[in-house]
Amino acid sequence: MIIIVGLGNPTEEYAKTFHNMGYMAIDALADKLGKKIKKAECDSLTVTFSRNGEKVVLAKPLTYMNLSGKAVKSLIAKYKATPEEVVILYDDIDIDRYTLRARVSGSAGTHNGMRDIISTLGTTGVKRVRIGIGREGYDLKDYVLSKIKSEDEGEFKKVFDKLSDALNAYLKNADFEALMRAIN
Repeated sequence: MIIIVGLGNPTEEYAKTFHNMGYMAIDALADKLGKKIKKAECDSLTVTFSRNGEKVVLAKPLTYMNLSGKAVKSLIAKYKATPEEVVILYDDIDIDRYTLRARVSGSAGTHNGMRDIISTLGTTGVKRVRIGIGREGYDLKDYVLSKIKSEDEGEFKKVFDKLSDALNAYLKNADFEALMRAIN
């Protein structure tokens, strides 16, 4: 079982903001796999399929960022998974823009969505891929909810392509260490 969750906020006003990097990454992966994320379940939009005999769920929580743990816990319960079978994709201001960093566990850092997931699941043992958005000089909330500039879109597309390739390989071999080597 593999559950890959892209964090973001569900309404149109947030569609092209830095805080929706997880949504954009999951959409890029779904496109690469020829899948449509449209089933409503577990406070998320999902698509479910099998890869190499293993069930895979791609999900975009509809709970808003700061309550992401509710959707992740619901997905884990429905699919009888463990937190270790989940991979979370999300934006991170603490790493350079256009940079990817994967980890098998750890703290949430400054990210409230990841903080809620860790708190709700009661473990830091959740795989994650952080998508660097850097930090600019104004209020954190205003920055992460600001629209991505058109000059950044092409670079982020490259980031999502690289991440999609690494995640696609992960779906074939279930080797998160190899994913980390590919993107870190």
